[in-house]
Amino acid sequence: MLASPHPDKSFLCYPVQVPRFEFYWHYHPEFELTWIEQGHGKRFVGDSVQPFTQGDLVLIGPNLPHTWVSDAQAGEGCLAWVVQFSSSWLAPLSSYPEMAHILKMLDLAGHGLWFAEKQNPPILELIQGLAKQEGAAALSRWIDLLDGLSRQRSQKLTSEQYFPGTAREQSERRLPVIIEYIQKSFQGSIHIQEAAQQLHLSESAFCKFFKRATGKRFTDYVNEVRIAHACVLLKETDWPISAIAEASGFENLAYFNRIFLKKKAIQPLRYRKKWTTSTDY
Repeated sequence: MLASPHPDKSFLCYPVQVPRFEFYWHYHPEFELTWIEQGHGKRFVGDSVQPFTQGDLVLIGPNLPHTWVSDAQAGEGCLAWVVQFSSSWLAPLSSYPEMAHILKMLDLAGHGLWFAEKQNPPILELIQGLAKQEGAAALSRWIDLLDGLSRQRSQKLTSEQYFPGTAREQSERRLPVIIEYIQKSFQGSIHIQEAAQQLHLSESAFCKFFKRATGKRFTDYVNEVRIAHACVLLKETDWPISAIAEASGFENLAYFNRIFLKKKAIQPLRYRKKWTTSTDY
C-alpha cells in the first residue's frame, strides 16, 4: 500500500511556476495529475514522446518516468498545476460501486492518460479550487475531480509493451542521460556512435541497452522526439513545412513527410489544418 504524500493530507495540490520546464526525468510512488496552464514543448512519459501546449492534462501512474520540456524558443514563462496522491486513501472506498470508474481510470494510469483539452474547463476549475480548500470540503472536491476525469475520454500514452519496471535496475541512471542528450541534440545530426559514447558503451551494447530500456530502437525514438517538436511548430507558427522539417532535425523533406505520416497517420499540412478545429493528436 502506498503511503500518503503528506501525513495529514490525502493529496497535495500546488502550482509550479518557472521560466521554462527543464529536463527532469524522474518517477515516484504517487499518482500525479498535471495541468499545464502556460507553456509548450515536448512531454516524455515512459516510451511516449508527444507535444504539449497550454491546457495539457495528464494523469501519471506510480513509478512511471516522466518529464515536460520547454522548447528552445519558448520564452513566455511556464505554469503547471500538480496534484499528487497515493492510492491508500481510496482503499476504504474501493468496495463501493460508485468508485468503479475511478478505480478503472487509476489502473489505466499505469500507462499515463492524456485528457482532451476541449473537455477540460470544469475539471480545471476543480483543480485550482483544491489549492484553496481544507478539510472535508477539499476531500469532497477531490473525489468530484477524480469522478469527473474518470468519465472523460482519454488516451493511453505509453505503448502496451511498456511497463514502469522495465529494465529499471539497468536504466534508472543511464537512460535519463541518453534522453537528455537526445533532447538537447535532436535538431542537429545525431549518431548512434556519439550516443553510445555518452554511456561509454559500444554501439552494439548501446543499441541492446536502449531497446531493452525503452522497447524502441534508438532511431525510432529520436524520430518521435523530432516529430513531437514539429507538431509544436505546426501549431504555434506559420512556418513553411520545409522550414519546420529542418528545424526539427530532418535533412530531407520527403523523409520528414514519410516519418510524420507514419507516426501521426496524417500529413503535416493536414495536421496543421486539423489543429484549428480539434485538440486530438
